[in-house]
Amino acid sequence: MKNDLPFQQPSDTEIVELRKIAREYGVEFIDILADDSLDPVLVAKLPVEWARANYLLPVRIGGEVCVLTADPASVSQQEYLALLIGRDLRPVMASRSLITRSIERCYYSKDDSPDDFLRDLAADNGSVSRTVTTTDDLLQVAEKAPVTQLVNLILLEAVKRNASDIHFEPLEERLRVRYRIDGILYEQASPPKHVEESLVSRLKVMAHMDIAEKRLPQDGMARVRVGEREIDVRVSTIPVAEGERVVLRLLNRDSSLLPLSILGMSDVALRSFESLLHEPNGIIVVSGPTGSGKTTTLYAALGQLDASRKNIMTIEDPIEYQLPNIGQIQVKPKIGLTFATGLRHILRQDPDIVLVGETRDSETASISVRASLTGHLVFTTLHTNDAPSAVLRLVDMGVEPYLLASCLRGILAQRLVRNLCRECRKTAVVQEREIVSFGLSGKNMAGRQVWVPAGCSSCLEGYRGRSGIFELMVLDREMQDIVRTGNAGIDELRNLAEKRGMINLRDDGLKKVLAGITSLTEVMSVAV
Repeated sequence: MKNDLPFQQPSDTEIVELRKIAREYGVEFIDILADDSLDPVLVAKLPVEWARANYLLPVRIGGEVCVLTADPASVSQQEYLALLIGRDLRPVMASRSLITRSIERCYYSKDDSPDDFLRDLAADNGSVSRTVTTTDDLLQVAEKAPVTQLVNLILLEAVKRNASDIHFEPLEERLRVRYRIDGILYEQASPPKHVEESLVSRLKVMAHMDIAEKRLPQDGMARVRVGEREIDVRVSTIPVAEGERVVLRLLNRDSSLLPLSILGMSDVALRSFESLLHEPNGIIVVSGPTGSGKTTTLYAALGQLDASRKNIMTIEDPIEYQLPNIGQIQVKPKIGLTFATGLRHILRQDPDIVLVGETRDSETASISVRASLTGHLVFTTLHTNDAPSAVLRLVDMGVEPYLLASCLRGILAQRLVRNLCRECRKTAVVQEREIVSFGLSGKNMAGRQVWVPAGCSSCLEGYRGRSGIFELMVLDREMQDIVRTGNAGIDELRNLAEKRGMINLRDDGLKKVLAGITSLTEVMSVAV
């Protein structure tokens, strides 16, 4: 995850005033600080909260150790800092906003891996403090209880490595910790068994869950900060034979509130999908298995719409991110607030556009169809393997074919594939055995040059980041007529859609393989 924190640039007038103050005190003024000036070693003993409160940060400028300060007159604080790090510091003046941003960048880049902490913790087999104080900033590690420090370090490391989930799995002799990065689980250093109970209690306290209840599954939400960036954490616990298993879902707003243009759609598919967003009514379906990026695509679609002139409402389970100017409802089955009942009430709120997090049953499907036929644009998701299958799934749910033909505008099926690391990828030639193994005869891939993963220090197994492969089926008049008959099969729909220009998931993936974005193995592992 990039550390792109908000930065309020001082106005020209403020810059002039700051330069004047710097001249009066005979110190240098800077308004830009290069990344190589930040040295995490210099702040190793400096609490981040002290640096923030005093607007002071030791840096290296031109090979010399200096201190960024917003107030050259704060001599006593500068002397304290020099004493703390054990060297003289030349004061350099900067704006408060630049110093604040530099502090967050510097502490974020510190190598605060849980590994060293775990080695020290493992040596202490005594009782671990059960006192858990709440904190919401992962950069504030110092002076916390040991288990709190451990949880903060694990979370911070997961954020730095762009993990989407953290698994705490109790085994007979150890507590296994795994991060899910780019869809794959990677095992991390294991905390000692004797901290397991305290660690789980700490996670429950963060998520406002009942720490005394260990027999039943629980769900909760926590919110943490990395500097000025907020991250929501969805927490789930279930009892297993060796204790309680805990899974944390890290909901990073920066990686999910993305524009449609960078999700990986081809230019043709992107233009067609954007045109669907301007339909006055109807249903647009995004389909794919769990974890295929459907929510990210839907949020990106809503981001294209004018929420200031449209009444946009959603019903979700759960609400992963709060969207500005959009009314969002959280499903709560325990009190009777299901997708169907919530959708029924949303339609009394005069909406223009409705997002239904998932169509799971016939009642939800029926209300969604009715809403689209009465002038609303409805977005929803389905768990189907490809776009044509979504038509049959809705019919199986009880939607009458003639109604579905009237309201269905388009279906976008998608998967996520890992991107090849640009630093270490290497070329290879597609072999005949791969053609046979992957069933690619007729795809003109034999002997083609492609890219394959290699692996280096800046990636995981040769991959870094993910992008989507897509299949967009837009229903024109002829396709609507076939759906209306109720006799349309998947193959018939697919053949007709491909004649109309639809690129299926596999072919879209192969284009990304030939472009060097991902590997053939990666595409064939997710594309049907």
